[in-house]
Amino acid sequence: MALTPKEILERVAGLHRLQNVESPSPEQLRKRAEAFGVRTQWGSINFVSSVKNRSAGLTVYVGSDRVRQRVLSQRQKEILQQWQETAAAVLRYIQRAPLLRVQRTMGENDHFTPGCNLFVSVHRPEMCRLSYMVCQTLFEPRAPNGPEQYLVYIPEWPEMGRQMLVFPEVNVTFVLGSDYYGEAKKGFLRMAMWNAKQQGMLGLHAGSKTVRAVDQKSGKLQNIAVLFFGLTATGKTTHACHDHHLRLPGEGIAIAQDDVVLLRPDGSTLGTERGFYLKTEGLEATNQPLIYRAATSPATIFENVMVDYEGNVDFNDTTLTGNGRGVMQRDDFGEYKSESINTPPVGEVERCLIIFIIRRNTVVPLLAKLSPEQLAAAFMLGESVESSGGDPRRAGQAINEVGTNPFIVGPEVEEGNRIYEIAMGLGGHLEAYLLNTGGVGETVEDKADGSREVVRRCVYPSVNESAALIRASAMPSSGNASPTSATWCPPPRSKA
Repeated sequence: MALTPKEILERVAGLHRLQNVESPSPEQLRKRAEAFGVRTQWGSINFVSSVKNRSAGLTVYVGSDRVRQRVLSQRQKEILQQWQETAAAVLRYIQRAPLLRVQRTMGENDHFTPGCNLFVSVHRPEMCRLSYMVCQTLFEPRAPNGPEQYLVYIPEWPEMGRQMLVFPEVNVTFVLGSDYYGEAKKGFLRMAMWNAKQQGMLGLHAGSKTVRAVDQKSGKLQNIAVLFFGLTATGKTTHACHDHHLRLPGEGIAIAQDDVVLLRPDGSTLGTERGFYLKTEGLEATNQPLIYRAATSPATIFENVMVDYEGNVDFNDTTLTGNGRGVMQRDDFGEYKSESINTPPVGEVERCLIIFIIRRNTVVPLLAKLSPEQLAAAFMLGESVESSGGDPRRAGQAINEVGTNPFIVGPEVEEGNRIYEIAMGLGGHLEAYLLNTGGVGETVEDKADGSREVVRRCVYPSVNESAALIRASAMPSSGNASPTSATWCPPPRSKA
């Protein structure tokens, strides 16, 4: 008899009643997890996983035509063909395997706060760290205002069968054969974005904050809600957590979120998490002072970062992976964090600003202002480059990802139409810009053997240079500086 997604939901939702399921407190999880990590020079803990990036190519959506992916690799097709046999095997296994249960809540608002229920197999005891990291990312459990979402994690699943089965319409995800924390984080966020879309919102792979900047003409402070779109490693977290050197009296920033927000038609956004997921490669205090301060707090949890035998951390050593990570706490941004993880609607702020961050090294200008139509086009194109967080084998290669969001469930055109409708509805209260954190003028040749050679390299803008572009061009009313054109950018600095 065929297994249905609804039956899977019923079985998973009842797991907590089984004798093999334990529900430790967050403090108990912390103590258990830290025994399997290495203490750093700052008192934080570093864990090392076997799988060091998301398995995007092994992720399959199961359900009606509304949710199935349009393009599948051969391996994904095989996974989809065998999903019922795999799911039946998972349901049998979790009746006997030792499981840890964690209950958390996503978001802090009165509109949409789904429950998040994590079940992790601790057949390998060190996997308790996954439960601990989820506790540090999401909020304490409370009565949900939204669906209950379930994620079942079996890291010891056979390597040849590694896969992620997502059942969006019943809010269940199976993570099989991976111990990478990003699968848990994005698993819950993926389901939440799908559910939010059913309620008229739009889930965005974007960071958020509010900015206070002095209007150059009136001398008055303006409050601006800012969204930063971007794929992993393009600078989304970096610029969501940067002060842009706003130094005039009264100016400043209030950091809300770094990864996923839910956009409402009135221009407001609902935040999702209390822990920020930092990519640590090259992190240093000069260009990223706020992030560095938060990342070096004892409360941060590192994953796959180089830590030597004395506990010294080296963010530039990528021997283990170029995808080193850290879960830092929003509270550790101190006076730079906003009171709420949500941003206000138009009416409570003067403007809403969208910064669409891409990374291309060819002819894309470093900054360009977008009309609503161009915003929708840029959203659908989603131009960027692959990073070690997605597919390390293709890191640096040009890719297109609608909405710079690899976690969209359902027809992508719906997402493009919705952001266009929201942009048009906000009218003159919305401004949008394309920010290229790559360079300009790079030349690449494809070789006959399939390899690629960079013939002419470009120099990337520094973090502070991109931050200045955001301040001076994307916020042209700021009193610090103002270019003569909204599409101004400094000349590229190319070198052979």
